[in-house]
Amino acid sequence: MILVNWDNLANDISNWILKYAEHNNISSLVVGVSGGIDSAVVSTLCAKTGLRTVVVNMPINQEKSQYDLSNQHIDWLVSKWDNVESQIIDLSDTYDTLYSKLTDYDVSELSMANTRARLRMSTLYALAGSINGIVVGTGNKVEDFGIGFFTKYGDGGVDISPIADIYKSEVYSLAESLHIIQSIQDAPPTDGLWNDGRTDEDQIGATYEELEWAMNEIENPSSVREQNERLADVMRIYLKFNRMNSHKMNPIPIFKFNRQIK
Repeated sequence: MILVNWDNLANDISNWILKYAEHNNISSLVVGVSGGIDSAVVSTLCAKTGLRTVVVNMPINQEKSQYDLSNQHIDWLVSKWDNVESQIIDLSDTYDTLYSKLTDYDVSELSMANTRARLRMSTLYALAGSINGIVVGTGNKVEDFGIGFFTKYGDGGVDISPIADIYKSEVYSLAESLHIIQSIQDAPPTDGLWNDGRTDEDQIGATYEELEWAMNEIENPSSVREQNERLADVMRIYLKFNRMNSHKMNPIPIFKFNRQIK
């Protein structure tokens, strides 16, 4: 087992963000804050760069607990770093208007949930494009490269992804190192796209710890899953999402024109 100095890792990631911004003449970082652990960690890592960091809470008919957690984290950031600015942009009316236009087209509940993420992405890019900024992604390794648990051109629409090679369990370790407020560390993970407040585990059918096991098991197979019914179920869940969402995780297919054909 590798021993990690989480303070050093946090500094390394913040420095990586800063170097990327400096190399590309970027002066601002824009992060959507959901009240979850991933966005809390990423926004804090951005704040640590010293660059202008704009953190944005974008409720869409949000559960009060999620909305409050976002604001608590934003207040904490603003109190600790002078370079942090906050914005609350309520997109509920925008979403409701769009939803009313689509009611005659039999649009699925899942499609509308993903529409929330895409409205937020558009909002973040509108802000970033106005202040010489970039949109900083908040997806972790299991979501971005394991099961594709993100919205294409929604929360997957970003400029850089600081924690996309960090497992969820490692994100929690970073959160502890960064002293993220305890209520966020204790909150069950949720994508915030549903009115009923369903958690990620409700939607996926497995915990992040189990999904991390499956991701590692693919790379280093063992006989454990053959001896454990639950782990066999977890592997089936992991592979189902991995196949179903591969179009999100792989590069967009491009037709190659062979100009040598006569």
